[in-house]
Amino acid sequence: MEEKAVIVLSGGLDSTTCMGIAREEGFALYPITFYYNQRHGREVEQAKKIAQHYGVGHRHKIVNVSFLGEIGGSALTDQTMEVRTGGVEGDIPDTYVPARNLIFLSLASAYAEVIGARRIYTGVSAVDYSGYPDCRPEFIRSFSETVNLATKMGVSEKIEIRTPLIHLSKAETIKRGLELNVPYELTTSCYLGGEEACGECDSCLLRLKGFKENNVTDPIAYKKIPEQLR
Repeated sequence: MEEKAVIVLSGGLDSTTCMGIAREEGFALYPITFYYNQRHGREVEQAKKIAQHYGVGHRHKIVNVSFLGEIGGSALTDQTMEVRTGGVEGDIPDTYVPARNLIFLSLASAYAEVIGARRIYTGVSAVDYSGYPDCRPEFIRSFSETVNLATKMGVSEKIEIRTPLIHLSKAETIKRGLELNVPYELTTSCYLGGEEACGECDSCLLRLKGFKENNVTDPIAYKKIPEQLR
């Protein structure tokens, strides 16, 4: 019997790559997706398609945590804030959602405990987007220790938080995903959440740069693509 693994699946490129990695490593996939009143809510629908692609749509868990929208503090959940465009900078971006990964990993851990999964995969990366404090290796190490102190499963069996992309650039992540035939055509990354990606937000620019560095055309549609990334 296959060992179970929970995959935090946003519907984006990184988490979908984690689905491919977990499948290759022989785990039974149990994806969990969070709706948090995000501007790019389309990613939830794409997550459904990705789960179906991997044959696990019947056990895809979608959890409503829209209270994060009520808390606000992020351009992804507060419609009065504009999403910054024009390139990634070194500070904490306005698309940072307060405590998002802390909340998501806590809920994923609860789900893992319920279904008896000892592995949780999350697609955080500290390389290209180091502005997010909850994508740092220090956070993952700290959370891993905490979850094993705070859960029944952690008393008898350790829960392992797996972050296979944490030291990979976007280009390296895409290269890994291409090797695994990850369905990038089903993914969405744009912070604006349209049918066509904007091609201007930080997430779009990172994604386009990653595909260009692999000499591969991004399979999703864009409204515009900067000349230097074509």
